[in-house]
Amino acid sequence: MANLNSNYATKQLLAGYGAIIFGGFGIHKFILGYTAEGILTIIISIVGGYFSYGFTLLIMQVVGLLEGIIYLNKSHEEFVENYFINKQGWF
Repeated sequence: MANLNSNYATKQLLAGYGAIIFGGFGIHKFILGYTAEGILTIIISIVGGYFSYGFTLLIMQVVGLLEGIIYLNKSHEEFVENYFINKQGWF
């Protein structure tokens, strides 16, 4: 069983809401400690959005929305196991 403390519960809520609101910019990836994935999301959103008239940013926002819904619907044990123990970076 995973070590459950309030820090993980807080990160689950922050990452979930951050993904829903600012998912296109990868804020939730930084909250979870996935710096490389966060930077990649920002680059795809900004550079891709510049060349595609914002279409790529829209796609990344939808991905963030889906990830936020997934984060908030997982139990705390499953969330900690997937994102802190197994280090699952995407979905």
